[in-house]
Amino acid sequence: MQQDEALERARAYFLSDGIYGCAETTLIVLQEAYDLPESLDSSPAMALNGGVAWRGGICGVLLGAGIALGRLAGQRISNHKDAKRIARRILNRFITEFESEHAAVDCRQLVGREIYTEEQHADFIESGIWRDSCMRQIEFAVRKLLPLQDESTWRQTVATVDTTD
Repeated sequence: MQQDEALERARAYFLSDGIYGCAETTLIVLQEAYDLPESLDSSPAMALNGGVAWRGGICGVLLGAGIALGRLAGQRISNHKDAKRIARRILNRFITEFESEHAAVDCRQLVGREIYTEEQHADFIESGIWRDSCMRQIEFAVRKLLPLQDESTWRQTVATVDTTD
């Protein structure tokens, strides 16, 4: 999948009709790009939007990316322990890049408000912050992690992270 197509899919899933949140959108776009089985299944990320159940913790984009990376590593690396180590290291590197770009990793800080209650969440949706801020974060994840769909890029990345702690 080309980057433009992946970004367009992300925008369509996230912005179209409110079905998919940030974690779900990130997960399904990366799953599609990585050609993982049941790529449109967003259910593992359903409760992770808004920093886990709208609680404002770690950004759902990072959580969705983590699930997709774990699935990709599990598919490409037969040893579970090795796959887990590699997925964790790739995700850690990505989180560092994300935080450098966005100045935070927690949803509450990224959107500048609480969204836990129905009223807070409704206000957040009405404000439109998610259309800009959250969409930029999803796009960042897609741009950074999409290249891992390529087997040679995957191998190079694994070789690089496997030599670090």
